[in-house]
Amino acid sequence: MRLPSLPRPRSLAGQLFAMQAVLIAVVVAGSALFTYVSDRRQAEGAAARQATAVARSIADSPAVRDAIRTPDPTASLEPYALKVTRDANVDFVTIMNPAGIRWTHPDRRQIGKRFLGTTAPARRGRTFTETYTGTLGPSVRAVTPVTDGGRIVGLVSAGITVDRISERLQDQVTALLGVAGGALLLGAVGTYVVNARLRRHTHNMNATELSRMHDYHQAALHAVREGLLMLDGGYRVALINDGGRELLGVGEDVVGRSVAGLGLPAPLTGALLSSRPRVDEVHLTASRVLVVNTSPVSGGEHRGTVVTLRDVTELQSLMGELDTERGFTQALRSQAHEAANRLHTVVSLIELGRAEEAVEFATAELELAQALTDQVVAAVSEPVLAALLLGKTSQANEQGVELVVSADSRLDDGLLPGELPARDLVTILGNLIDNAVDAARGSARARVTVTAYASAAELVLRVTDTGPGVDPGHADLVFQRGFSTKPAGPGGRGLGLALVRQAATRHEGTLTVTGASPDGGAVFEVRLPLRPAPALAEGGAA
Repeated sequence: MRLPSLPRPRSLAGQLFAMQAVLIAVVVAGSALFTYVSDRRQAEGAAARQATAVARSIADSPAVRDAIRTPDPTASLEPYALKVTRDANVDFVTIMNPAGIRWTHPDRRQIGKRFLGTTAPARRGRTFTETYTGTLGPSVRAVTPVTDGGRIVGLVSAGITVDRISERLQDQVTALLGVAGGALLLGAVGTYVVNARLRRHTHNMNATELSRMHDYHQAALHAVREGLLMLDGGYRVALINDGGRELLGVGEDVVGRSVAGLGLPAPLTGALLSSRPRVDEVHLTASRVLVVNTSPVSGGEHRGTVVTLRDVTELQSLMGELDTERGFTQALRSQAHEAANRLHTVVSLIELGRAEEAVEFATAELELAQALTDQVVAAVSEPVLAALLLGKTSQANEQGVELVVSADSRLDDGLLPGELPARDLVTILGNLIDNAVDAARGSARARVTVTAYASAAELVLRVTDTGPGVDPGHADLVFQRGFSTKPAGPGGRGLGLALVRQAATRHEGTLTVTGASPDGGAVFEVRLPLRPAPALAEGGAA
């Protein structure tokens, strides 16, 4: 048995349309009812004033007082009362004696009978009005005394029936209903137009679906590790998730602020302010390497920009280590090639019977390699940096550059604290050496000098070269990602020194460059503070 499907909840626009239509109908109906009641009260008041005026006019007429004095007042007053009834547009005029016995009435059969209604106030000399049901039905009537020489000689009542008042209101009610209907129709049309637009903007979804979408949106926004940034048409932050705040290093109050005022690096700010899409651009902040993608939102005009941010700091560090390992591999391959050549030379000398010369040649090569190793290890016994310097020495020799460790270098094993990871040291010193070798290559007596020593307060890494040096006007630009005075290679240039500065900044260190090298080239110097290890607590293990 197939269960009947439940009706889909009405869309938000449909719900609003129904609510607004009902609200407009209630307001219009209430206004119409209030207007009808107000008009009826005004009509009854107007009828009472008209009846009072007619009754007072009759009571003040000398002809009426004269007729009352006659033996048969009805003979003179009845025609007069009927004529006034027609001319004054009232429903009845009744003239009676002070006791309430009628002298006139529209129905002659009622003449001589007692007036139905209140007469006591009029007998006391006061004019009053009331609504009373008499022989002609409910009516609004006025009763006033007729005086002659200060004595009440009769009473006059003039009135308009309630049915007559209702007939007068009928035209007004018809017009009122027409206006109310027109207002309801106009409100319904306006509501439909507004809700049709709302329906397009909400994609005809109901409130439950919109609420669910908002919950999913918020959950996804905060769960994604990648940074998401949305800018409006004025390049102000319209939306940013937790990942974006973390990657850009901004606070909670960033929404609504211009990108130019966030204090981001100039290249990154320029990329975010660009109207062109950016695809997988690498940008550096103080402590991170970010891959930035931007996509403008346009509909005939610039409406905003969607920005995604990915953190590739660890990936870039691993790539740097991989490049170092590749350098080591190439150096080992080169040394293996050279060793094979030297071995062939030794073998050939032995085959030629020149054993003593073979021994001298082999011994000299061993002494040269051992001297190089002893020089590096004696100056820098920290294993990671020693291995890096040995590999870079062979790699530099391959490019015709001599790499030497200065006599001022002294860096013992175990001296560096644990919060200064070997990965960052490899990033700093490896990129500085690569940059120096690249600058010194092709110069006369091409040489790179490395100085590494540690004091009680800081670690100093200094690299000098015999290259052309650095223009003082470019002293700050050389550390920006993408800056290079040489043509870009397949992988791009200008990233190494930027990574060095980033690593130095991460450890609260400094990176400087000067052109004061004794060999005429540039001097790059990194100073990293060393925090002393905490002393062991008294009684602790030694």
